[in-house]
Amino acid sequence: MEQKIKNIVTKLQQPDTAFADVRITFTDYESILFMNTNLKNYSNSPASPAIGIRVLIDGCFGFAGSKDLSDSSIERLIAKARANARQGAKFQKEKVTFPALPAAFGEYQHIPEIDPFALPKAEKLGYLKNLAEAIKPQAQIVHSLVSAQFERQEKYYANSEGSYSHSIVFNTLPLMLVVAAADSGIQTRTWPGHMSAGRGGFELFYKQQFEQNTERIIKEATDLLHAPVITDQKADIIIGAGHLALQLHESVGHATEADRILGQEISYAGKTFVKPEMLTNFKYGSDLVNIYSDSTDPRGLGYQPLDDEGVPGRRVDIIKNGILMDLQNSRHIAHKLGLQPSANMKAPFADDFPLVRMTNFCLAPGKGTLAELIANTEYGYYLDFTKTWSIDDNRNNFQFTTEIGYKIEHGKITGIVKEPTYYGITQEFWNACDAICGEEEWAYHSTFTCGKGEPGQIMRLSHGVAPARFKNINVSVKI
Repeated sequence: MEQKIKNIVTKLQQPDTAFADVRITFTDYESILFMNTNLKNYSNSPASPAIGIRVLIDGCFGFAGSKDLSDSSIERLIAKARANARQGAKFQKEKVTFPALPAAFGEYQHIPEIDPFALPKAEKLGYLKNLAEAIKPQAQIVHSLVSAQFERQEKYYANSEGSYSHSIVFNTLPLMLVVAAADSGIQTRTWPGHMSAGRGGFELFYKQQFEQNTERIIKEATDLLHAPVITDQKADIIIGAGHLALQLHESVGHATEADRILGQEISYAGKTFVKPEMLTNFKYGSDLVNIYSDSTDPRGLGYQPLDDEGVPGRRVDIIKNGILMDLQNSRHIAHKLGLQPSANMKAPFADDFPLVRMTNFCLAPGKGTLAELIANTEYGYYLDFTKTWSIDDNRNNFQFTTEIGYKIEHGKITGIVKEPTYYGITQEFWNACDAICGEEEWAYHSTFTCGKGEPGQIMRLSHGVAPARFKNINVSVKI
């Protein structure tokens, strides 16, 4: 396959072509769903192929993708990509340009502890069935599910600058959920939350302690039925890492994608309040807030030897000591804004056009444990496990609700509250951060389903976070 992709690049190197690249992916995917102890879905698509060819002609990219890797299909794709570029150039208001990069090479093969595709089907189903039985409808539990999604992807990349990379990764998304109901309403508890994906195989079910937490989510869902709601107008809140990952994703991650700044991406609430002139002077958060994009860490789903336009993986400080310093970008946007390419151009499959996407987008750790942070909080709430959320199309005004909150009084947890909701404006919120837990609490929380683009694409990515405290946050439901 290496020779095949390099041969395609050679064919693309024509006098009128300023840049060209090719991606090929082979993706194995398996999905299992148990609902109320019954197997409701099992699907398996082995080695699904895809190819994408991109050329830059007369300042316009032309792209063509397919799931057919035959020689005749590739010839048609080359012709289509070239024709798309030439036609698009007639309407291009601003020519795409960027400087060349030195040839770069990358090779990476991730080996999971338990390969889910090598594990016998009966063994996988048996384990998941036992989990489903442990959380089956009982007493006030009226609904439950256990799901698993497994992915193995092999990717080849080559471009006209001589760069080449090859990688193999395994990703897994495990989840279980219970729903409790009573006259007082319906409450839900998931484990380990909605950003439970990770780089790995079947071992994630053991590392995330699914069996040890079946009784916990049943009890908490049931207890929430009769728990009080928050009545404070404002309070200090500690946000658990699983939910803070989503807060980081929505109010900083998407907001600092540079294609949104230039109006190239407006789907999925796709604009941003961030402007280029804010770089190096905008106080995005408190002095404790350090946020970076890092595609060099293989522990996260965003790891890559090269991104999908040949930029080697990098760690880039987006916010340093609270100040906005850089953006997630493409080679063209970086050149336009006077920045360095950030290695953030990616697509989930080869037949998707690459977009500016988060990779491993992280909040740097501070100091101390969660227990110490709770003990140092006189009054407030500890919130975790995402339930619902909303943010405006400028990534500025938001509302989040978690499944459960734990009331803190005099440094101790004294009870639970249901559906805790908090509101904020992005800059005000991150400037209210006065404590972040340390390395011992820091971990990756990942998703399979970050949406962007038209036609829509869903990306796998990770957020490294530790629990953090935010002062005097609006938690009133009467806004």
